[in-house]
Amino acid sequence: MTTTTSGDYSLTLEQPKPYQVIQRYGYDPMKAYANHPGGPQSGYGSIIISGSIPGCLEIGQLEARTVLMHDAYGEAVDWINLEVEWRAETFHATLVVPAGGWYRLELRLTDKSGDIMIESSVDHIGVGEVFIIAGQSYAENCNDEYLQIQDPEGRVSSYASIAGEWRIAHDPQPGVRISDINDTRLKGTIWPAAMNHLLPLIRVPIGMANVAVSATSSRQWMPGERLYHQLLHAGQSVGDFRALLWQQGESDVIEATPTDVYRSRLIAIKAELERQWGHSFLWMPAKSTLHPEVYSKPLEEGWIRAAIHELWDTTGFAPGPDTDILGGIGLHRAVTANSQHFTLLGQQQAGLLWCISIWNMLQRR
Repeated sequence: MTTTTSGDYSLTLEQPKPYQVIQRYGYDPMKAYANHPGGPQSGYGSIIISGSIPGCLEIGQLEARTVLMHDAYGEAVDWINLEVEWRAETFHATLVVPAGGWYRLELRLTDKSGDIMIESSVDHIGVGEVFIIAGQSYAENCNDEYLQIQDPEGRVSSYASIAGEWRIAHDPQPGVRISDINDTRLKGTIWPAAMNHLLPLIRVPIGMANVAVSATSSRQWMPGERLYHQLLHAGQSVGDFRALLWQQGESDVIEATPTDVYRSRLIAIKAELERQWGHSFLWMPAKSTLHPEVYSKPLEEGWIRAAIHELWDTTGFAPGPDTDILGGIGLHRAVTANSQHFTLLGQQQAGLLWCISIWNMLQRR
């Protein structure tokens, strides 16, 4: 939230927030290639602009524009009069902009003569691809190494559910269990590796909201459970998103969840989320059943893998990666003395597999 004061007026800008990414629409892979007439068509998005101007009482015109920041993707939008919904001193409007970023969003209130009464701005706004991440420890801060976003402009960001803010998505990722990113219990993830590969391909900012919680089975994500409500809240907070990335299965191997039960649980979770969110969404589950430093259960692993394979062919789902191909203690999987999860090599290669799955999904949109 940013507040600017000028003369008799103050403007508090609540949305958008710095480093926020808004889901784009209109992306057509057939028109996104380099030599497309008029340039690659990357889509567009609607930035929600909300805040308050005490004492304004609708006496002026609210205007907005976007400015390209350093080395930005996309195209700037010049000053445009906003169609504003006023409720007393609060305002709500939307601005449609081409996919890209980072943008600086500039806002100003002008009087009937066109003179500026007050103005404000927020930096690092993106329109691109947004993903919600859920599952258990392999999706959370439980892997060997802290990974960094490699883009010099930091155009991959994470939403911190506890703080309600966005930031560059360096590890450790903001989650729902621990609010202090300096907590020594937090380790690395696979997500910077995935998005470092994806960003140069799609050339739009990427946003993530990670609500994964280690050592959780599918039953703990069912409607009515605490984890379900955290997932529900993430979707309500970030707005529209491209897909739910699901890295989970190990606890269901331990619990010997049957194939049909696992499959029916995910379908039930999806149906209730769609009812409460008011829109459909795409769910991308990974085949993630291997945990060699904890167990070896080929039969039960096979049950969960079969369930996920069936889900890949179910309407509303799409294939995530098969991270079970990354075997070998000490190679892809860390020993007990370290994280017991992915090594640095495992993190990098699991991230690459996720990038491939997301890229393939985008080409089929």
